Amino acid sequence: MKNIWKKWTGISLVKRIIVGLALGAALAFIAPNASAIGILGDVFVGALKAIAPLLVFFLVMSSLCNAGKSHSGTIRTVIVLYMFSTVLASVIAVFASMIFPVEMALKEAADTATAPPQGIAEVLSSLLMNVVANPVAALTNANYVGILSWAVLLGVSFRGAKDTTKHMLSDISICISKVVETIINLAPFGILGLVYTSVTTSGLETFTVYGKLLVLLVGCMLGIYFVTNPMLVYWCIRKNPFPLIFKCLKESAITAFFTRSSAANIPVNMRICEEMGLDKDTYSVTIPLGATINMDGAAITITVMTMATAHTLGIAVDFPTAIMLSVLSALAACGASGVAGGSLLLIPMACSLFGIPDTVSMQVVAVGFIIGVIQDSVETALNSSSDLLLSASAELRQWRLSGKEIPF
Repeated sequence: MKNIWKKWTGISLVKRIIVGLALGAALAFIAPNASAIGILGDVFVGALKAIAPLLVFFLVMSSLCNAGKSHSGTIRTVIVLYMFSTVLASVIAVFASMIFPVEMALKEAADTATAPPQGIAEVLSSLLMNVVANPVAALTNANYVGILSWAVLLGVSFRGAKDTTKHMLSDISICISKVVETIINLAPFGILGLVYTSVTTSGLETFTVYGKLLVLLVGCMLGIYFVTNPMLVYWCIRKNPFPLIFKCLKESAITAFFTRSSAANIPVNMRICEEMGLDKDTYSVTIPLGATINMDGAAITITVMTMATAHTLGIAVDFPTAIMLSVLSALAACGASGVAGGSLLLIPMACSLFGIPDTVSMQVVAVGFIIGVIQDSVETALNSSSDLLLSASAELRQWRLSGKEIPF
């Protein structure tokens, strides 16, 4: 078994994932009713979601209590990049929606079991309450805002602890990282199951009925990743940004696309940061933080869907209102849940800016779930791979300023 495992892990993970993709798609056509195959995907995502809160909690806490120097400069740069990128995504989505207006066929009000937030104040209030949530409950419910806040507080507090205590925390984080590494090595089987489920459950109707809306959404997201993100990366490293862009796309975006969860992709991004030789004390904080506040895809989804609703109802959107919508969408996106479909329930809040009633905006949420197989997958791929991209870029900027060679 050891030899088999060594041979398996010796093959490039990307190659293994590509094989898993191909097999999943093939099996969906050969045996469309073999629902047991889809369980592989559920188990893989479940394992990532289960281990991610523990990984984030102990990595952040261990990094802060063992840190020998301040990394505030790099972390500050990462936060600025995260927030600027999210606002920029909203602005681009607004103007793209103006240039290419899309209308939807809205029918009866959609029925949903979860009530959307009624305003930005409710979103910010929810964020603040998550910060002070019970730490055990935060770990149990995968509340990453709460996990980060308690990990930071405990990590700073443990700086004055005995060395044996610090070593224990470090050992725990290393052991959890090894568990994560094992789960990630099984990713091809999980991807196989996820692809199988996606292909067997989604038909061509999504493309024919809501094709224009999907093209606009995906187009905006690709524009952020391949146009504006490279500009930000170039500002950081002053070199050709595309080697780093494609590395993050290949190694992070693929798994995020199929897991459809920024939270579940945290361990993947952590592993890639380690392989790139980045500082663990920095990325163990910035990667989980990005999964919470770096939500370019969510900002685009909220903005485009709201603008499409306004166009459908014949509501004129002037320039000041468009800018206001961009800011509102960016702030709301920071409060979006890091799970599949987390941004959709924030659409009614943005629609309220135009006086659109919930009975109409909830229909738009229903449309979002219909196209979610594609929209949410691309959104999560953008969100999560951008966490890795911008976090790495900020640290590489420090390398450049200190005269250290950048390997990209």
